Amino acid sequence: MTPDELEGASDQELLRAHVDGDPVAFGALFHRHRDRLWAVALRTMGNREDAADGLQDGLVAAYRRAGTFRGDSAVTTWLHRVVVNACLDRLRAAKVRRAEPLPDDLEEYRGRGSTVSATTEDPADASVSDERRRLVLTALRQLPAEQRAALVLVDMEGYPVADAAAMLDCAIGTVKSRCSRGRARLAELLAPLLQPDDRDSGHPAYRNPDPPEPVEPDDAPRGPPTPA
Repeated sequence: MTPDELEGASDQELLRAHVDGDPVAFGALFHRHRDRLWAVALRTMGNREDAADGLQDGLVAAYRRAGTFRGDSAVTTWLHRVVVNACLDRLRAAKVRRAEPLPDDLEEYRGRGSTVSATTEDPADASVSDERRRLVLTALRQLPAEQRAALVLVDMEGYPVADAAAMLDCAIGTVKSRCSRGRARLAELLAPLLQPDDRDSGHPAYRNPDPPEPVEPDDAPRGPPTPA
């Protein structure tokens, strides 16, 4: 593909071109979605080194298995599924229990700057905001991997529950249940640390839990689609 063709191609066209042997199509596809893929990997793994490994595992898997993509979901959903599962596999295998705090800010990687310049933000407000973020992310690290991944996608990245379910390759009810349990656990962990008025701030840790949903077995197959 020429540079102009790469720019104008859809995600599915780029993936198909990669499968057909185009040497630059997959790189262009990754470049298009790298910020959000990195953000999800970073928050799921908890530190940059493990996130880089998880993201690399996922991209290698996606690169090699691109021919198995059946088009029954968006390409970006499939990419997220492969990356998230690669991160979860690393967490399960290593039983990661890191002591260092999770990253406080992802704007430098996400390419989505705030509408308010950092230079105009009140330093005191910024300090309080950063401390709260640090506490939440540190508490998030203590959740089971599946709950953490669900909360990262739904509460932190803002994906609809249905999209998160597709990315995690599980039922919608399972994602709702994991989010509900994760929020309840976060509330327990953060209650001694955050100020009382935080409970009325709309913070995900203090949302009312979702109504109970049937929980699907967690041993269902995960990962990219297998060939038809």
